[in-house]
Amino acid sequence: MDNGQYALKAHKEWGGKIEVISRAKVASREDLAVAYTPGVAAPCLEIQKNESKAYDYTRKSNLVAVITNGTAVLGLGDIGPSAGMPVMEGKCVLFKEFAGVDAFPLCVDTKDVDELVQVIYKISKSFGGINLEDIGAPACFEVERRLKELCDIPVFHDDQHGTAIVVTAALINAVKLKGQEPRDLSIVMNGAGAAGISITKLLLDAGFRDIIVCDSKGILCQGITPEEGAKGEIARLTNREKKTGSLADAMKGADVFVGVSKGGLVSQEMVRSMKTKPIILAMANPTPEIMPEEALEAGAYIVGTGRSDFPNQINNVLVFPGVFKGALAVRATDITDSMKMAAAQAIAGVISTDELCPEYIIPDPFDDRVAQAVARAVEEEARRLGINRL
Repeated sequence: MDNGQYALKAHKEWGGKIEVISRAKVASREDLAVAYTPGVAAPCLEIQKNESKAYDYTRKSNLVAVITNGTAVLGLGDIGPSAGMPVMEGKCVLFKEFAGVDAFPLCVDTKDVDELVQVIYKISKSFGGINLEDIGAPACFEVERRLKELCDIPVFHDDQHGTAIVVTAALINAVKLKGQEPRDLSIVMNGAGAAGISITKLLLDAGFRDIIVCDSKGILCQGITPEEGAKGEIARLTNREKKTGSLADAMKGADVFVGVSKGGLVSQEMVRSMKTKPIILAMANPTPEIMPEEALEAGAYIVGTGRSDFPNQINNVLVFPGVFKGALAVRATDITDSMKMAAAQAIAGVISTDELCPEYIIPDPFDDRVAQAVARAVEEEARRLGINRL
């Protein structure tokens, strides 16, 4: 039985990966009177007087909505909201298992940005945080931006920022291992969608200055790439030397390749054209841009993928449970760029200098130190910024 067949069998047996469990015991008339009528009126009235009391008297303090419209589900594309539900349920499982955070899946049947924003905003009072998931670009940028303006709780698009944080953490340690500084390395980013653009911005914040971004047509370059939209913005921020050409042209003489694109796009010849001991983070799933053994054979020094069956799994599960755990703990109103950077540094810092090696630049997803370290870092930064309510 292959993985797909096993997953189908398991999902059918589970009948869904999550369930609602009562925290209130109702075994008598007295219990019923407290949990429901007439006793429930008391907390209702307290919340009416002071809305922030919802954090004290309801599960809002530890509840995240995991929301999609099914337009960019994993590597499957626009498969619709119902088909995205298994992924949303899975994400909720990870929130609970890795950080003790309760999460609820919501699949919204619309591609209209205005409608999607309004639906999410109108239900936001039920939650302590919003995790946007698998919403296609460029709509995802507008949806997140507008929700951050409307909502008084953290809104976080994991496909963008979770990926950016974990890649930044991996490169912080890779640079350390090579004995260089971020400003010393030239990076090629392949993929100019939600993840690629967010990764690029966070890497710039982390001190990586020499970055070239490629999309399916080649190198993004100011003056050539259309100015409007996210790609136009990223073209202005990167490619200082105004290089043009293909991905292969971009990779010549580069130190780092980061791929959030499609499998099989990078050849051994392209790796050999890079500088000595290059870093390859090939994260297309399920097939990386280049398989690890091929990259290593071509001279790569460090190789990471999005897969669990190779060393250095660059996985968002290292990020979002701890980020939300920390944000919820202090009732943060936002998740800022500096909180994302704090999370990246926390993940990188889990690995000691003695442990660091080419096959171990990023912690294992099952390392229980990670979520706690990320949560602490996010809490501290929220307090420093003064966006905490607790």
